[in-house]
Parts: sequence; C-alpha cells; structure tokens
Amino acid sequence: MFGMRHLEREGRWAAGRHWRRHGGGFGFGGRHGMGGGDMLRAGRMLAQGDLRLIALALIAEQPRHGYEIIKVLEEKTADWYSPSPGIVYPTLTYLEEVGYVTAQAEGAKKLYIITDGGRAHLQENRDFVDAVLARLAAVGEKIARMRQRETERDEERNAPSVPPLVRAALVNLRDVASKRLAEDADAEAKIVEVLARVAGELKRT
Repeated sequence: MFGMRHLEREGRWAAGRHWRRHGGGFGFGGRHGMGGGDMLRAGRMLAQGDLRLIALALIAEQPRHGYEIIKVLEEKTADWYSPSPGIVYPTLTYLEEVGYVTAQAEGAKKLYIITDGGRAHLQENRDFVDAVLARLAAVGEKIARMRQRETERDEERNAPSVPPLVRAALVNLRDVASKRLAEDADAEAKIVEVLARVAGELKRT
C-alpha cells in the first residue's frame, strides 16, 4: 500500500494548515471547533485506505489533471484535507504505470483518463471508496456548519445593541424565513417583498 504513514502525516498537516488559514477558530477540540477525535478518525480513514483508489474514483467521474484532484478533495472537505502535489503526482504516475489510467499531454499538464482495467479495479473496491468519500464529505459539511455558526456569532457580537425583545423577534423572523425557504425555494421573492414592506413601514414610524 502506498505510503500509509506518509498519507496520515499529509492529512494532519493539511488540516492544521487550513485551520490556521481560516482564522484558527476551529482548532482540534477547540471551543468552537471540531473535536480532535472526529478529525483524527477522518484522517485515519483516509490514511488506512489508499490515495490511489480515491484518485482513481475521481478520475472515473471525469478525466482530471492532478491539480483538479487536489482541489476536489479540498472542496469535499471544506479545505480540511489538501494532499500535497508531492503525494498526488507520484500516485498518478503509479496508476499510469499499472495501466489503470492513461495520460494525455495538454501543454505542461497531463490529463488522466481511466482505463477499463482501472474501472474493474475500482469496482472491486467500490464500497470502500464510497465509504471514504462519504466520510470526507461529512467532515466537510460539519466544518461548513461550524464556520457558519462562527460567522453568525461574529455578526451578533459586532451588531449594534438592540433590546432583548427586538433581538428575539429578529431571530424568530430569521428562523421562520429559513423554514419557509426550506419548504419552498420559490418563496424567496415573496419573503423579500414582505421584508421590504416591513422595512418601509419602520422607516415611516
């Protein structure tokens, strides 16, 4: 298996790099952060697998460059996991050497395309690959929710002081609007119209 210890180190390094880049508010087990246990479980799941299979699965979706594979993994995990080029490109070279992908030159880049042999190998490991990708996506969703909550906290801290009853009414309004949008995506125009009307009435009072 390809560099499992290296993969685990890469995962932890990437997590630390990106958490710092986004302001450090979501550190390992921090007050607003994701618990270290969750982070490490996700990292171990990736490390115990094989980046070869993950890369192969992404290439099976559509032909990709090495840089695209890095970006897709960043997007899936909300920037928590970002494998370095030093680990991705050797992985792609291996996949090409064993016949699981072919590479087409596009200027200075290579476009990787899965072969029939690669699809067969991927199918043999499909359940495992799907489990790893699902776990990474779950981590990404959790991180995105935490960032949203942190943003809301910042907005509340920086917002002008308002009486408690008014604040409660605004929170209720937000919750009602969010629920309405969740039930009917086409309700956005109506909600905006109602809010604009209320804002106009408040200006006149």
